[in-house]
Amino acid sequence: MRVTEVYYPGSPPVEGYGPGFFRVGGAVHTGAVALLPKGPVGWAGLVDPAPILEQAAAIDVLLIGMGAEIRALDRDLRALLEAAGIGVEIMATPPACRTYNVLLGEGRRVAAALLPV
Repeated sequence: MRVTEVYYPGSPPVEGYGPGFFRVGGAVHTGAVALLPKGPVGWAGLVDPAPILEQAAAIDVLLIGMGAEIRALDRDLRALLEAAGIGVEIMATPPACRTYNVLLGEGRRVAAALLPV
């Protein structure tokens, strides 16, 4: 079997996660994190769309990891993000991390807003 290393242009990938933390590009982030085109930032959660909206012009799709299990996103928050031109996909955090890495590796204009598991 031939294994090819994946190159991630721009932002670093999610390397790991666990109860209350994420490892991104070698750094550990506790609590919620937003993986944005300019790099990962601490995020106050679903009540804080500001960091995402500040970089909306560079984001085609935002993956929102809702924690251990998927749940509905507030309609007003979804409308706000979509009005800024951002496509929104809701999923549990583990698949959001995996999907983020795949899309990032493809060179897509992707961001992720991740609540811890």
